[in-house]
Amino acid sequence: MEEPPLLASTSRATASVASSSSANCPDPMDEGPSVSVPGLPFAEQLRAAGRGASSGSPGGPEAQVQALASISRGIYPLARAEALRGLAAVLETADAPGGVVELCHGCAVGLMRDEDEGVRLASVRLIALCADKLNTREGSDGNGDNQTDIMFLQRVSEGVLLQSLSKKVIKPNTGSGSIIKGEKVPPKLIYPCAAGIFVHGIEDEFHQVRTAACKSLGALSKLSAQYAQKALDLLMGMMNDDTEAVRLQTLQALFHMATYGCLTVQEMHMHMFLGLLVDMNASIRDATRKILGLVNLPKLQMFKSAIDVLITSLEKHQEEQEIYSVLFSVGKNHGNFSANIAKHLAKEISMPSDGELILDKPRIKALLIVSISVAFSDDKHNKRDIPEVIFSHAISLLGKISCAIGEVVDQNSLLSYFCQRTGIPFWETKLPSRESEGCSVETVADIRPRIEKTVKSTKCLDEVLTMQSVKSIIETVERTWTIRKSCNIRDVRNILRTCKEELRILASNSSGSTGAFLSFLCEYLDAVQFIVEILRSFQLDNSYDLGPTSPDILLEKLDTSIRRMKCCYAGFNRGMEIQVCELALLANLFGLSKVGIQSKLVLDKLHCVINRLDCLCADGSCELSYFSREIKKAFDANFVGHDIFTLLELFHPKPTTDYGMLKTISADLQVRDNDPENSSTYVCGLPVAVSLYISLCNISSQDRLWLRMIVGESIQHTFLELSSFGGNDEVKSCSTIIPFYATPMACSFVLRACLVMECPYGSVSIRQECNRGPSGSIIELSDELDVYFVCTKRR
Repeated sequence: MEEPPLLASTSRATASVASSSSANCPDPMDEGPSVSVPGLPFAEQLRAAGRGASSGSPGGPEAQVQALASISRGIYPLARAEALRGLAAVLETADAPGGVVELCHGCAVGLMRDEDEGVRLASVRLIALCADKLNTREGSDGNGDNQTDIMFLQRVSEGVLLQSLSKKVIKPNTGSGSIIKGEKVPPKLIYPCAAGIFVHGIEDEFHQVRTAACKSLGALSKLSAQYAQKALDLLMGMMNDDTEAVRLQTLQALFHMATYGCLTVQEMHMHMFLGLLVDMNASIRDATRKILGLVNLPKLQMFKSAIDVLITSLEKHQEEQEIYSVLFSVGKNHGNFSANIAKHLAKEISMPSDGELILDKPRIKALLIVSISVAFSDDKHNKRDIPEVIFSHAISLLGKISCAIGEVVDQNSLLSYFCQRTGIPFWETKLPSRESEGCSVETVADIRPRIEKTVKSTKCLDEVLTMQSVKSIIETVERTWTIRKSCNIRDVRNILRTCKEELRILASNSSGSTGAFLSFLCEYLDAVQFIVEILRSFQLDNSYDLGPTSPDILLEKLDTSIRRMKCCYAGFNRGMEIQVCELALLANLFGLSKVGIQSKLVLDKLHCVINRLDCLCADGSCELSYFSREIKKAFDANFVGHDIFTLLELFHPKPTTDYGMLKTISADLQVRDNDPENSSTYVCGLPVAVSLYISLCNISSQDRLWLRMIVGESIQHTFLELSSFGGNDEVKSCSTIIPFYATPMACSFVLRACLVMECPYGSVSIRQECNRGPSGSIIELSDELDVYFVCTKRR
């Protein structure tokens, strides 16, 4: 059953209703005393000139619209009306972009309450033309629907919609009348001709009219909750129509209402829905099941009745395997009711009444699927209360249940989850345990098979299973941190590396906020590993070590990791930002331990982080950790009587699993027509053009991006204007050519290009940037790209 094209059907239905009623009831704007309407010289000139004249004007349609909009705000009504008609002429003769249509619409809306009737009439006509333009425009941003809905609501109030559902003229609220010359005047009905339009439509003798009326009823339902409820009563009556096309369109309208969350099923409607579930027509049954998978059933008895009828339909039509998917959807949407089913089924499985339980019966399979659906619902309490016997019997029906769940989770992951809930060995996460003689950890040989198994079993993982794996990984990290002093540092590295590999596998099979959170956790574990290495260096007093394990290099890596967590993700909640701030506190303490407590630069950064933590916890919704509170006390006392190394030991990593609407900020850089086999040519001493394609993800207008190009010791930064990128708030892209000026005097060279972003978060290390480059710290948003050039002789 296809979803109805909402706005197109809305506009056509509204237009047909208006045209059918105009003969009997004239437009209120056409009533009353006539006004003198002057000629339309400018509008006529525009229409006569056609599109070519419009596009050939110096400023195009935008300049004409700006000029006419300015005239429409004049003091003379004839000029205002003429300006509105001119705007309409511009829209008719030009291929106007979206901004022009919106400007015309805003100008018309502002004059709908003008004191001159001619101006009001011109504004209504212009609004109608704007709506038609939006309906026919194929916008890439997909916002045309919402704009048309807004325009429609500005022309038609909720009262008019409600009046269209009742033949009886609705009396206005007497309390809303106005007072003229000391006497209260009752309000007038704006559109009395709207009375009962849809009632007449669904009662029409032609089934095509009834079908159109049902379609419009469903399309308009999302505009008003009260209208949707009254429209539902009319649509339920159409279920008994003699024509199959009308019944199918009625179900399509109800599906449309359910999709937008404006379908509220009551007990008086249930008998109709239940009857359609066992209808003789397969299309009717299928359409009804799809609606049932979306609606909310407020009472347990309604839920049980729906499940019973679905099972009855399954027993009669066992070839319709999609019923199992509907049972899963209904059960998932009503987790508390499904938990009740699961408890009763567990008793029936444990003590079958006939002495034998046949799992292949459609009823048992259906009830098992409903019971399993609780694990995928939003009811966290009932997820833990599913009896273990349900999962043990579900293993034998794994294929059927996997088909019913569909792409929510793959079969291997489902089996892993069932085994986990029943205690059957399938995939166990071994945590390190502290023993008398040291620490027992896994070897790389033990880890590798589990990672390979993870690759196969984490494709399309459901969020429930993903978060269970994440919690297990976090527990491993916390226990490893606790025993890090008694373990060999190599073992600690292996455990943390294993946890990061498992997180990356999960992240590669996840998307949206879940994928962003898993990527964030990988960054967090990088920071934890750097902290472990730095603490070990301090413990062994290896402050003068050289190489990758030197404290200075480790501190720089930690600082970079914190900057990435702070600047490469959008949509932080408070808990996650507090975690990042605590890491920043620790990094600044490391800095103080290296340069001393007299370093004003590090103290200023520490003060900034402490102030941010106070701001995050000011309303009492979050609390500072013991570590943060002790750092704040020491800072207020200028670290008098506080040992920095003692404060460092107070830190304990505890990642949160509440990530909200987290998004990853990223960029991609590509070079056009260039590779080692196809190098671009250049002339020594002259600038060279670099042709690039740049795409940005979740970059805001406040971010400052630079293109960094490096050749040898020469570094050039070019600022990127975000206004030159096309797209939306989530994805922007552009193709551009950027010159590089410091070409070397060589036969060939390789240019390394990378996108970087200024990071407002202060770093521990001191960075010196050139005057023509980024200010402060930066982070790399894209991988570094090699561009190849070969010298050509000057002609």
